[in-house]
Amino acid sequence: MIIAGIQKLKMEFGGSLLFDDVSFDIGERDFVGLIGANGTGKTTLFKIITGQLEPTDGAVFISKNTKIGYLEQHACAGSVRTVYDEALTSFSDVIVTEIELEKIARQLEAGDGDRDSLIERQAQLQEDFASREGLTYRSRTASALTGLGFGRDEFDLTCDKLSGGQRSKLAMCKLLLSGADLLLLDEPTNHLDIAGTEWLESYLQAYKGSVLVISHDRYFLDKICNKTVELSNKRAYSFKGNYSAYSAAREERLETELRHYKNQLAEIKRIEGIIEQQRSFARERNFITAESKRKMLERKKAELVVPERALSKIRIKFTPECETGNDVLFTDSLSKSFGDKRLFSNGTMQVYKNDRAFIIGANGCGKTTLLRILTKQMSADSGSFSFGANVKVGYFDQSLESLRGGKTVIDEIWDEHRSFTETKVRNYLSLFLFRGDDVFKNVDSLSGGEKAKLCLLKLMLSGANVLLLDEPTNHLDIPSREVLENALAEFEGTIIAVSHDRYFINKLATGIFRVTPDGFEKFDGDYDAYCESVLNAPVRKQESAPAKVNSYKLRKERESEINRLKGKIKRGEAEIDRLDGEISKANEELSSPETAADYQRVMELTDLIEELTGTQSALLDEWENMNKRLAQLMEESENETK
Repeated sequence: MIIAGIQKLKMEFGGSLLFDDVSFDIGERDFVGLIGANGTGKTTLFKIITGQLEPTDGAVFISKNTKIGYLEQHACAGSVRTVYDEALTSFSDVIVTEIELEKIARQLEAGDGDRDSLIERQAQLQEDFASREGLTYRSRTASALTGLGFGRDEFDLTCDKLSGGQRSKLAMCKLLLSGADLLLLDEPTNHLDIAGTEWLESYLQAYKGSVLVISHDRYFLDKICNKTVELSNKRAYSFKGNYSAYSAAREERLETELRHYKNQLAEIKRIEGIIEQQRSFARERNFITAESKRKMLERKKAELVVPERALSKIRIKFTPECETGNDVLFTDSLSKSFGDKRLFSNGTMQVYKNDRAFIIGANGCGKTTLLRILTKQMSADSGSFSFGANVKVGYFDQSLESLRGGKTVIDEIWDEHRSFTETKVRNYLSLFLFRGDDVFKNVDSLSGGEKAKLCLLKLMLSGANVLLLDEPTNHLDIPSREVLENALAEFEGTIIAVSHDRYFINKLATGIFRVTPDGFEKFDGDYDAYCESVLNAPVRKQESAPAKVNSYKLRKERESEINRLKGKIKRGEAEIDRLDGEISKANEELSSPETAADYQRVMELTDLIEELTGTQSALLDEWENMNKRLAQLMEESENETK
């Protein structure tokens, strides 16, 4: 069943066309990824769907009783509620029902009012309360806040004390808990670390409604989307499947469009030749033929659409001035704290020539601090580090602080390369799409994406052979991310990067360091290999592998783990069943008329059910993980016997 239909939308601003003939449907349980370069109109499309903007032409149809949830840009601003209380406002209707139930329970207990009418009203309210999962709304609120990165110690912070990123996460929490049938999410992973993003993915995979999401996070799009819509070249292209499936199909489409475009150009050139020839004859009938062909030429040119592949994209090539030695970076027992908060200690890592080492970890664990220590912008509390021979470091700062305020774009480059001619500077800037009068823009007026591109150009011109990159994809749209990935893949140097862009990590990483309070844990391979390592062994510290593997010992250890898991799974199932019985028993008592008249008992039972449900939910998660691990071990065992 279709719950939203976008039909032939056209949008113009001041006579300039943003997009035209945009059409697609959103069905029940559709998870649609809306992608496209910055400036193609994705957020504008959201505002049209929510009624904040009127389209120039076309219409949006929303099915009856469909509730739309949209992430407000300035949500929670000005609120002085605590984080927890603000999140609870998502259940304001449930809270009103709960308060009325408490009032009725007190009236029944005191013998006030018409008992039959009160019991009838109570039964109706309890049904509404149950339909909105009222018994668990508080635990679900706490779970959502925790999943999105709020510590329990932050629940009592007032909203006016929150950073912009924290307010965005709180607004996201309220939206997820709102009970909307269609969620419109605009860059929902922007302020989340990897753990928070993975929690959001799990939440959305279990979500019973539909989702339309704008995102540059391709890994996230792959995990949750079953449909992709791209806004490109003022048109919309729709495809069933996630980002990777769409990307493969898009390549075929772009090749077809480019061939058609080249054929159109050839036909235009042929007609121009005919017109020129006919006019050269200087006879009346030839002028008539030339005029006819001129009108045909105008129609052909009006119909000509430049395909995306022929449009301008940034061009990057990182060329090191010299080679490093084999040893690039050694850190020995680095530590850093701010007041009582310890970021990391005993931080030891080794990075060698041509490594692509990625640094990951929760928000606030010290990833950016580590890069600032390595670039000597900050001092470690203890420990040491050293770079190897011939190392020339280039640093990309996610805060873009290397750009000096008040300068023009051209001066930002020229001041660091005084030997360049103006033509040479302009040529370099044109590679990053700064053309014409754009080069005289004030740096302060640039968008985040434009500033990031300017910083990348400065990095490219540095000739560095070791690149320290702090969230280099943060401000870039998908096309620019892909160009950067390709440039870094061809870079004949060493990369040390902080990133939460898992698609980016998968494309480039040869190893991953996870920052923890107790040190840096080393994992070989890309992000998918890292996930597999964590699943197989929750903590895997850097250590040298043994020269030989004792297969008999490994087989015995596997068999022992299989038996141990089977026992734990059986005991877990028994405990889950026991809790199920306890929950049913408590619900049965709660629904009895005698209990309904006992307000104190109702509150006790409600708290008990909430506690039992939370315990059962945690056990179910553990049970699921154990079953996944058991299936993996059984498969390994079967493969070994073949």
